[in-house]
Amino acid sequence: MKNDQSQSIEISVEQAKLLGSAQRVKIIKTLIDTARTSKQVANELGESPGSTHYHIQKLYEGGLIDLVETRTVGGIVEKYYKSKAKWFNSKGKQLMDPILADDYDAATRTSMSLRMQLSPEQREEMEADFKALLEKWVGITIASKGENTQEFAVGIKVISAEASK
Repeated sequence: MKNDQSQSIEISVEQAKLLGSAQRVKIIKTLIDTARTSKQVANELGESPGSTHYHIQKLYEGGLIDLVETRTVGGIVEKYYKSKAKWFNSKGKQLMDPILADDYDAATRTSMSLRMQLSPEQREEMEADFKALLEKWVGITIASKGENTQEFAVGIKVISAEASK
């Protein structure tokens, strides 16, 4: 069953660990709308083909991307991959990215929180805005091709103040 890439899919904690890399998040972003080969992804990201191929294999083996087409061109097999979704959610108490844990000893940390009252529609709109903001910044990191950058983990939680029943 094919998933609509604009939707999110549930993944296991093991699969979530595969996304604990900025490089892999950028690869997912390049494979959302268009199926590409490892070499095409490497060229777009300005990364080495070997490293990109390794990460694509891990994402494929982990079930986060699909092999959608294989072509033989001049005796060379080209494999085209596409992301199963744009967003991935994991269930359970374990964080998708352990760097986001409060006790992680980070070189730098910025934390922001506040409370607000939202209608269900406002909450959905805010979540969509956060997703768009994160997608914008992943796009910016792809365009910068890793020049003079440092990896950061960014997590946004929208949690009801009402306890579950």
